[in-house]
Parts: sequence; structure tokens; C-alpha cells
Amino acid sequence: MSDTSNFANYGFTTTILHNDRRKSIEHNSLHKPIHTSVAFGYTDARQLASVFQGKEPGFRYGRQGNPTVSALEDKISKMEDGVASLCFGTGMAAIGALAQALLRAGDHVVSSSFLFGNTNSLWNTVAAQGTEVSFVDATDVANVEAALKPNTRLVFVETIANPRTQIADLARIGELCRARGILYVVDNTMTTPYLFRPKAVGAGLVVNALTKSIGGHGMALGGALTDTGVFDWSAYPNIADNFRRQPPAAQGMAQLRAKALRDFGASLAPEAAHHIAVGAETLALRMERTCANALALARMLEADDRVAAVHYPGLESHPQHKLASEQFRAYGSLFSFELKEGIDCFDYLNRLKVAIPASNLGDTRTLVIPVAHTIFFEMGAERRASMGIAESLIRVSVGIEDTADLLADFGAALNG
Repeated sequence: MSDTSNFANYGFTTTILHNDRRKSIEHNSLHKPIHTSVAFGYTDARQLASVFQGKEPGFRYGRQGNPTVSALEDKISKMEDGVASLCFGTGMAAIGALAQALLRAGDHVVSSSFLFGNTNSLWNTVAAQGTEVSFVDATDVANVEAALKPNTRLVFVETIANPRTQIADLARIGELCRARGILYVVDNTMTTPYLFRPKAVGAGLVVNALTKSIGGHGMALGGALTDTGVFDWSAYPNIADNFRRQPPAAQGMAQLRAKALRDFGASLAPEAAHHIAVGAETLALRMERTCANALALARMLEADDRVAAVHYPGLESHPQHKLASEQFRAYGSLFSFELKEGIDCFDYLNRLKVAIPASNLGDTRTLVIPVAHTIFFEMGAERRASMGIAESLIRVSVGIEDTADLLADFGAALNG
């Protein structure tokens, strides 16, 4: 195996591409192989006990860890400059792990009101089970501060909200959480670790839906939580006594692994982990292309009289354009737009030839969806209105197609 000891000096893609080789790989494979076994045998029963007790590294049972999944977790940690990561069966499982492992009845959560529809639904479920959740406009830190209570356990925001692309006041919220000793959780799915690292603004935990841009090809579901190392777990009141025996820096991940993987079983399958790990190797290349395509499309649509509004942080008309320019490497691959009254959004979508009506995002292909009638339909018109979701809103997840082809496709569909 070639020497990879100095990978800290290499760039994002080089580090991720060769990360598996930092450790020995079976048969000198270039990728970590897929390990399908759910059980791991030991020749010494004392070693088995030592692994179970956390005294030495090793694998216990497939629900709690697997060599293929572990290799992906290490890759995600490198991406986010974190100290440890846990992978889950879906991105929603990763967010659900927060409630399962870290919250109790009587706790309080402050969440951005600009959320992915399923995340909004999850927080409502958590609220119904005894944890109070306050939804606020997180584009202004003052709203977050006003919502804090003595029992606030965490603050949760998305970097770029899906689908209206509002941007949280990330750095100032981080300063607030650090001053109050509150766990700050940032969902980095829309930006990915290539465009932004939430650790830089004080996030203690980072969420990534691996299904999206990190995996990139729409072939595998997955999610991850990364501990950035900046939060003091010894001060978090909901860590159980048996996990207090761990070093303070490891207590959060130890409880998350036990409560969300061992007990709740929200595990990532090794086959999916392998697909995601391979996809992650080209994340930077794909994001460069998709962000450039998104900016070109957003500019074209904004200039067309038949389009009522375009929501994309790369446009100077976006309320948080300056903030996005200061914090992100680029503006992301997702935007949304509203058609002028009299243009049916379904007819428009049906005229597209390249873009595909589909519910995923972060794919290599450009995907479009009528938001109010699909992924945000369940929450009702009143809640949609409070989130700025117009009935004609179309979400676009931009792919890696040739820019000219996308511009022609979206332009021709406007012509009817």
C-alpha cells in the first residue's frame, strides 16, 4: 500500500478518493469491499467481551457497525472535518436519531420554520410525544434567541432550505448556541461538505442526507450524523450514566450509536454504503457542474416575463445573497420558481423533455416537482403559506447535463 500518512495536506477530492487506503484493505483492493456478514467472530472470547465493553475497537453486530459502513463513516468525517460520524438507513433516520437518542419528554427544541417537509412532519411527531418544538424564522438570529428557554436542548437549522432556499443566520446562531451551551445541529444536505462545513460556524452535529448529492446517483438511501468536536458533551444533561464512562468527547456518539442503531435499528446496509462511498468520490466535480448549471438556469428564468419569481441564493435578488456569498463556495444545485398566473405548472412540467418529474434531489439528472401538490401537500395550505410555498412553485434539482441543453429545455417549455 502506498504511503497516505500525509493526506491532511491534500485537497478535498484527493483525500476522499484515497481515504480507504489510509487503512489496510483486504487483498489490496482500491475500494473497501462490501461486507455482508451481520456477525463477527473472535478466536478469543475475552476480546469479544472487550469489544462489547468498548475497551478496544471491533465489530459486534451488523446493526451497530460494519466494516463497509465504517469506511464510509470515516470518509464522511474527513469531508466534514469531524471527529466521528454515524451512518443511518436514510437521511430522515439520521434526523430521527436526534430525538431517539438525545431528547426526552419535557425538553425544548428550536427549529427553523423553513424545512424539508418530512423534517417538519418529524418535529411535529416529536412534539406530540412530549418534547416542545418552536418553529422560528432562522434567517434572523434574534428570532432564535427569543425562542430559547431554560430547557432548550438543541437548535436545528438547514443551510439552504428546501425548497424556497431561505438561508439561516448560520454564524450568528452558532455564536448564540456557543454562548448558551446549547447543541447546534445543522443539516448540510443542500450545500454538502464541499460547499460549506458547518463546523466553521460552531455546529456540534452535522446532518447529511447521503441519498442526495454525496451519493449523487439516486441509487442508495442513506444518512449521516457527524460530531465536529466543538460541543462539550459533558455539559449535555441527557447523556445516560453508562455513557458518562466514555471520554467526554465520545459521549454523544456513544449514546447515538447505542440508542439510534443498537436499540432503534436505523442502520445503513453495507451495499448502500458501498454505492454512496463510490458516489462520494466525485462530489466536488459534480457540485461544480450542478451549481454552474443552476445559476445559469436561475438567471434565464428570472429574466423571463412569464416567471413570477425565482428563489436561488446565487441571484442578487435573493434576500440572503450576500450571506450565501460570504459563507458558501457556491450557491447549490437546487432552486425553485413560480410561474405567472395563467400558466399551469403541470402543463409546463409535461412540456419538459430533459428534466424529469421526480421527487429526489441531488441526482446527476435534473429533476423537477410541483411542490404544493406533492412533497408539501400533506401539511395543508395554511402551513404552506406560512412557509412561502406558492401553489405554482416548482422545485428544480439541477443535474450535470450540458448547460445549453437545460437552457433550451426550460425555455422551450415556457413557449408552450
